[in-house]
This record gives sequence, structure tokens and C-alpha cells, in this order.
Amino acid sequence: MNSPEAPAESRRISVALKVYAVYCLVTAVALLALIALIAAPLAQYGVQLFRERHDVTLTMSLYLVQIVTLAVGAVGYVAFGVLVLRNRRRHVAQIAYALIGVGIVNLVLEIMLNGFGDNLVYDGVRLLVLVVISATIDPTLISERQLQRRLRDMETEEEAEAGTLGRAKGDRGFIELDFFNLFWVFVVCSVLGLIIEVVYHMVVVDPGVYQDRAGLLYGPFSPIYGVGAVLMTVALNRFWRANPVVIFLVSAVIGGLFEAAVSWFMQVGFGAVAWDYSGSTIFGLFPDPVAELFGGRTSTLFMCMWGALGFVWIKLCLPWMLRLINHIPWKVRYSLTTLCAVLMLVNGVMTLEALDCWFERLSGIPQTTPVEEFYAEHYDDAYMANRFQSMTITPEDSARA
Repeated sequence: MNSPEAPAESRRISVALKVYAVYCLVTAVALLALIALIAAPLAQYGVQLFRERHDVTLTMSLYLVQIVTLAVGAVGYVAFGVLVLRNRRRHVAQIAYALIGVGIVNLVLEIMLNGFGDNLVYDGVRLLVLVVISATIDPTLISERQLQRRLRDMETEEEAEAGTLGRAKGDRGFIELDFFNLFWVFVVCSVLGLIIEVVYHMVVVDPGVYQDRAGLLYGPFSPIYGVGAVLMTVALNRFWRANPVVIFLVSAVIGGLFEAAVSWFMQVGFGAVAWDYSGSTIFGLFPDPVAELFGGRTSTLFMCMWGALGFVWIKLCLPWMLRLINHIPWKVRYSLTTLCAVLMLVNGVMTLEALDCWFERLSGIPQTTPVEEFYAEHYDDAYMANRFQSMTITPEDSARA
């Protein structure tokens, strides 16, 4: 007589994964020990710098943040290893999700400090392994996803026929905050934002003069507006019927802070400046306090513009956009969105790599690897300056100088 099949949660984890868990556990413990050894000397060095009033460079600060991130990741990998060895599938999946987030932060720091290269391979592979583990480690999650997918397809067909596809259910806001809707919010607003910025430059900044304000290597996209719109949609989705003043203020804060953060990242990572509002004033009467506070990375005027755009987007454009993307046949909407998302991701990665190689060439760093030679040949300094006409790169201003 056959014994009943064991519940998914109690099934034994494969030997291969347990071997990998032991490797993660050992390397994480070793890393934590190393960090513990250097923590005291680093602290003493920091105190000495403070007492002698030496400037602590941004590079040093970023390295410190990276050390903290590595320590958090190491603690996570210790937990991951223990949970795998104890056969806790669902908990392993949960810790894998957390480690993916920590890994992405560490990758961003590595790019800012050392650029693109072989230094990203190890962390990239570990991230890929975590993604696979998070998706496959708990069979109950797999079956739940399969069932949810079938139910979603049935609901999608019904909603498409009823004309309510993409709308949030109940009191959860105006639209469903799923990947499909948010991706197309990003795409549509990246295009609309670029159009608005080009027109503003031709009419206000330099009348009659066209300047390409695109933010990616290919296509009419300005991703800062796309991401800003996604953030506003997520933050204001439940409050789309709220007081217009509230929508304006929240949009202004989100847009201004995001604009300042992007400016800081580009300058720290690549020495790149695409906008600078230093010297801005309020009606010519006194210096703009917002511009002074953020070092010219945003300003009162542009925060107000973000507020106005957010209000128009939430109140007027979001319903229109939902009707627009719902013209995509529901049977191909997810496959088409996945394909477009992959192409957009490739576009974004190539843009960062091209900027990094541009930075290296201006820094006098020899282009020796095949990737660097490829970008030097196809995306040389003249090409980059023409594509990103509003951007200047000063290597000395980056954290990698």
C-alpha cells in the first residue's frame, strides 16, 4: 500500500541546495568576522578624522554604507543557511525575498563606487540564485500561484467584457497596483514627461531652440517622469478623490525628493549633472530656500510643477491612460508587457553602462575590456554628448574620483 504523499512544507530540501546553504553560511560567518575585526579600527579612524576636522569624503561614506549593507546581507545569509538546513521552506522563501532587496542595494552601491565590470558578476549570480530559490523553494507557493493565475485569467476575461479591466476592487483605490498597470504608467509618463520638458525648454528656457532631453539611449523616454508617476500613483491611488490641495502637496514632495535623489545618484556615481537650480529665486526677491537646501538639485518652482503634474495625472490622465492600455487584447497583455519590460530593462542597463564608459574615458581610464571597447566604438563621447544634450560629466565631482 502506497504511503500518502508528504505535505509540501515537510518535503526534504535537495542536497544541492543544502550544500549551497552551507557555503552561504560559512562565507557569511567569515564576512561577519572580518567586519568585526575592522570595525574598531574604522571607528577609531573616524573619530580621529572628526577630531582633526578633516573632510570625510563621500567615497568614504559610501564605503561605510556598503560595509553596513554587507553586514546586513551576511546576517541574512546566516539565517538563510540555518533555515535551509532545518528544512523551513516557506521561511526560506521569505528570507530570500529580503536578501534580494539587500542585494540590489549592494549592487547600486558597487556601481556608484566601482562602476560596471567583473565586480558585479558574483553579486549578480547570487541575486539570480536567490530569485530562482524564492520562486521554487516552496511548492505550496507554486501551486497557489498556478491557481491564482487561472483565476486571474478568468477574472480578466470577465472584466474585459464588462469594461472594468484594471480598476481596483472595493475601496483599494482607482486602479489595481499590479505590474501591468504600473509598467504602462511608467512608459506613458516617460514619453509625456519628455514631451513636456522639451516644450518647456523651447518656450521658456531657450525660446525656439530644440534640445534633446531624453534619458535613455534609445526611444523617446525620460525615466525620471515615469518613475515619478509610478511613485505618485502608488502613494495617491487610495486618495484619488481627496482634496486637490492634498494631492498637489503630496505630489510636490514626492516629485521634488525623487528629483533630488536622482540628481545626487547621477553626480555621485558618474559625476553627471543634467539640471542645476542653484541661484534660483522666489519672484526675484530672495533666494529659493528649497534650491539652497538641496544644493540646486530641485527647487520650489519645480516642486510646484511636480505638484501640478501629479494633480493633473491623478485626476484627469489616469482614467484616460487606463482606457488606453485596455485596448491591448487581454489574451496577449501579459506576454506583450513582459517583452516590453525586458526591452526597457536592456535599454536602462545599456544606458548606465554607456554613462559609466563615458565617465571612464573622461577620467583618462584606458578602455581595455570588450564591453568598454564596444561602448567606446558605438557610443563614443560625441554620440553621448549629442544624445544627452543637457548633461555634463565632471569626474572630479563623483565619489569615484
